[in-house]
Amino acid sequence: MKTISICCSLLLAGAAPAAPGQDRPQDYGWSMPVQVPAGAGIVQLALPKEVYLHASSASLADVRLFDADGKRLAYAIGAPPAQSATQRTSIPARIFPVTGTPATGDGLQGIDIRTADDGRLLSVSTRAGTAAATAALQALILDLGKQTHDKRIAALRFTPPARTDNYSAQVLLEVSDDLKQWDAIGTTTLNWLSNSDTQTLANDSIAFAPRAFRYARLSWQAGVPLAFAAITAQAVSETDVAPARASVVLQGLPGKQANEWRYATPLAIPADSIALQLTHANVVLPVTLGVYRQNSEPPRHRLHLRQQARPAQGAYFDPLLSTTFYRIGLDGKERISGDLAMPVTQTGESVLQTSTEQPLAAGDAPALRLGWTPATVVFLASGKPPYQLAFGNSNAAAVAQPLSQVAPGFKAEELLALTTASAGPLQPNAGAEAPPRVTKDGAPWRLAALWAALLLGVGVLGFFAWRLLTQMKEEQGSTDKQEH
Repeated sequence: MKTISICCSLLLAGAAPAAPGQDRPQDYGWSMPVQVPAGAGIVQLALPKEVYLHASSASLADVRLFDADGKRLAYAIGAPPAQSATQRTSIPARIFPVTGTPATGDGLQGIDIRTADDGRLLSVSTRAGTAAATAALQALILDLGKQTHDKRIAALRFTPPARTDNYSAQVLLEVSDDLKQWDAIGTTTLNWLSNSDTQTLANDSIAFAPRAFRYARLSWQAGVPLAFAAITAQAVSETDVAPARASVVLQGLPGKQANEWRYATPLAIPADSIALQLTHANVVLPVTLGVYRQNSEPPRHRLHLRQQARPAQGAYFDPLLSTTFYRIGLDGKERISGDLAMPVTQTGESVLQTSTEQPLAAGDAPALRLGWTPATVVFLASGKPPYQLAFGNSNAAAVAQPLSQVAPGFKAEELLALTTASAGPLQPNAGAEAPPRVTKDGAPWRLAALWAALLLGVGVLGFFAWRLLTQMKEEQGSTDKQEH
């Protein structure tokens, strides 16, 4: 019975998955060195294209980061963060003096304002007969022009008249879109102080939270009103920056049908755009792109195609989209169809079916270009550098963690400003065993390996049970002979 217990222990040990602590760099078929700037703690890395070409898992479950001692690093993986670029432009303001009446309050009492149909300010004048009409400057009204929806004003800068050596005043800034309702957004002290060496110390601007408006009103709370030589608005606009894209060009092989081409596709690529590279000019090619599936697999989303009937058994063609690619010469130039967006598709083989009326010769197979947006890895640069990125193991389970566990307490703007790591050249791991081919994330092959281990264990148990029964019979026979 002791022999059987030992056998059962060996069987369970062989069937159990490897412990996380046994994850080693040499268990992966490929690696890339990762350079991390000195002093960086939390680092981001855009996954190189080579990872998608050689990973064994559609979900990138076999991606790992190791330090120099083979210790696995914690990381999170996800879509690259949305980024934007800020542009700053200067807008000269058209200045209209207001004289003879205070300019604060809900309106401009005693002032006539003329505007064009497009809102452009034409003139500002004191009404005839106004009792308080004088030549004294009371305020300035500014016209900054019509602004686009994505442009906002963040500051005003003031240029004093020539030969203004010393000046100081406190001003109030109000803004409006209709010259009727005014919002006070800030006060500041403007001053210029020049010495005998013509050096000037100046506070010549007022800054505020960026906002959109067309008109501004400047009035004095302290100091003598001054007609500035120029006032310039600083406008800021933000535009979305598209994340970096990756692409791969695949060569086609003839399929089972005369009008069909098949393309071996790395399983990890989340393709969301396609294009065809046609070999000849003046070609217009209607095509249908799809994949072959087994009857048990669910159909995917399609573009421009109706739901097709599926066979009761066996493989069937599941179309993803139907479109027309072209390459046409025109006036010495070529007009070529570009990339076409499609639902994210991950498959081991893409199939292209062309129009039966226009079959292609064997040497005219168009190359298929797939495009996708690589994911971004955020990891903790702990342990001993240098680091390496490893992948290519169909038996590896996912170890990625939530971003909140890798970079706890980090705000969105802090994540955008993370130090960026870079990856070196792709390197095959000479000591790594070639992993068996898998489908999806390798679950069917792991299940088959488990059944094989169980069957082997049953065979071993049967052998030891037979040996034990034989020994018991021999011992029983020896005892009977001694009694006689």
